[in-house]
Amino acid sequence: MNEILHALFSTEGFVLGTLVPFLFVLTVVVFVHEMGHYLVGRWCGIGVKAFSIGFGPELLGFNDSHGTRWKLCAIPLGGYVKFVGDMNATSSQPTSEEIETLTEEERKVAFHTQPIWKRAATVVAGPLFNFLLTIVVFAVLFTAYGRYVAEPMVAEVTADSPAAKAGILPGDRFVSVDGNKVETFGDVQRLVSGRADDIITFVMLRDGKEVTVTAAPRLMEQEDALGNKVKVAVIGVVNNKELGQPRLITYTPVGAVAAAVEETGHVIQRTGQFLQRFVIGREDKCQLGGPVKIADMAGKAAKLGFEWLVQLVALLSVGIGILNLLPIPPLDGGHLLFYGVEAVIRRPVSERMMEMAYRAGLLLVLCFMGFVFWNDLFGC
Repeated sequence: MNEILHALFSTEGFVLGTLVPFLFVLTVVVFVHEMGHYLVGRWCGIGVKAFSIGFGPELLGFNDSHGTRWKLCAIPLGGYVKFVGDMNATSSQPTSEEIETLTEEERKVAFHTQPIWKRAATVVAGPLFNFLLTIVVFAVLFTAYGRYVAEPMVAEVTADSPAAKAGILPGDRFVSVDGNKVETFGDVQRLVSGRADDIITFVMLRDGKEVTVTAAPRLMEQEDALGNKVKVAVIGVVNNKELGQPRLITYTPVGAVAAAVEETGHVIQRTGQFLQRFVIGREDKCQLGGPVKIADMAGKAAKLGFEWLVQLVALLSVGIGILNLLPIPPLDGGHLLFYGVEAVIRRPVSERMMEMAYRAGLLLVLCFMGFVFWNDLFGC
């Protein structure tokens, strides 16, 4: 019995070692996302009936002075803001019969009776707050710890690698990668790591002259900082202390925010790039995980320190923001798509079309969830 309790409740056990970090990461990301919807919706004069973290039976909650029910529910895999006029947690368009059930006062503050720009601003605020959370996290980390960078120098070239075949030599310095100027070795890794088998143009500085070469990165399995096996595209070059001259960059608060905005942009770009390549079958399916994989990563990050857990929050927040912007009902992007169509045709999309789209979109979302769960448990 003691061994079972230790396995569950010690800092190395399931509850404190994995479950608590997972709930912390997911709750922060979901709370910020839904708070974006809530704050902008209230600013637009839309009434809010409920703000929920989790789904299913309510565990605890309270009503505020505006009549909003704030609650924590039993299934912690998401959350929602229920506006006045919403008939379900997805904020799908209510039927004419459902609208008739609202009082005159409720119709004034109901979500679906608002101008398109108010509805669109409220919907897009969720993903935008996710991106803002990532910026805030990076800004705090850069202010507190700075950032180590290395010069974009080639110390070694792996035999028979794409770099060797392209003619890259030890002592070369990267100038640009596919037209993108690079200043650090990390810039090179960022621009290469997600582009396996793509033909990439590199401009190298060699003996004071620029040399242009092309190479196609190939996938290599590596171990990341959390101990996960990941496949990363590489060209086969190595940096070292002698040529790379690693140094710590420190930031003022303003400089940290600017660097955080830039880094968040890079993360958004890499995540979008991965999803595009994944859809066309150019990424390993095992690189995409669901709650089980996130829980495992949260546990590993927590063991390395709180700052690692916070970094995981930042990266997951970007992923949640991008996924929610996909033009698929009932995701935020699906709502925005309908508002765009409504703005063009000058009238709401028909109830029948919306119902069909929501059913198809919900099926697609459920299939995606099933896929990542399968990946988590059996596929990889």
